[in-house]
Amino acid sequence: MVSRVVDAPRELVFEAFTEVRHLARWWGPDGFTTTTRAFEFRVGGEWEFVMRGPDGTDYQEWITWTGIAPPERITLRHGEFRDDPNAFETVLTFEPEGAGTRVELRTVFPTREARAEAVEKYHAVEGGRQTLGNLAAYVTGGAGATGLSPAAGAARAAGGAPVTGVSPVAGSAHVTDGAGERI
Repeated sequence: MVSRVVDAPRELVFEAFTEVRHLARWWGPDGFTTTTRAFEFRVGGEWEFVMRGPDGTDYQEWITWTGIAPPERITLRHGEFRDDPNAFETVLTFEPEGAGTRVELRTVFPTREARAEAVEKYHAVEGGRQTLGNLAAYVTGGAGATGLSPAAGAARAAGGAPVTGVSPVAGSAHVTDGAGERI
């Protein structure tokens, strides 16, 4: 599990996961870019995309949404391609915490070996932390991001222009395998 408190309302944080125009701006670890080939945010819909790493390596990715409960929860299956035997299940939850939102990303891998590869070869825990850090920066407009912000969401709802701000966040991380073991 990777968890982070984002200094923004739950509806705004949830929105950042639902539209490709937002995801393209923050999805992935530091230094990665995301190029979308197909995107349909609905249960059974798919997101096909390429993540380019800082070293220029391309990573083919595929996600299908298995459950959507705005603004509380998103469940998905994520692999390199549609029938990937190593695809993993992820549950994202969005819980109000003070004036912000706690985002939890809980991932279960099909095998211990798949989990070990994700953690050791692809640095999944640190990548998850960085991804949620990029989300927080995008949503709050911090760290040079020009994205969503609580004020922007309120202004958008009122028909006004977006405003951005910067706020500190905190987080923790664990990864589980198919048996639910934490490491």
